[in-house]
Amino acid sequence: MSISRAVTAFAGAMVLLSVLLTALVSPHFVWLTVFVGANLLQSAFTGFCPAARLFRAIGLKPEGGR
Repeated sequence: MSISRAVTAFAGAMVLLSVLLTALVSPHFVWLTVFVGANLLQSAFTGFCPAARLFRAIGLKPEGGR
């Protein structure tokens, strides 16, 4: 799995988890959704993504295998 696919999968899982927690536990978990969305938006403009750095550190390769 490439880093970009891992980041996309992780972001999707976090959004689904936060929606589930918002519905079942507390409406305050909606802030997790806001955080994930804001992080995705800022990474689109800056190119910096903490999750991508984490995935690179654990050994995933970028698209194209470099």
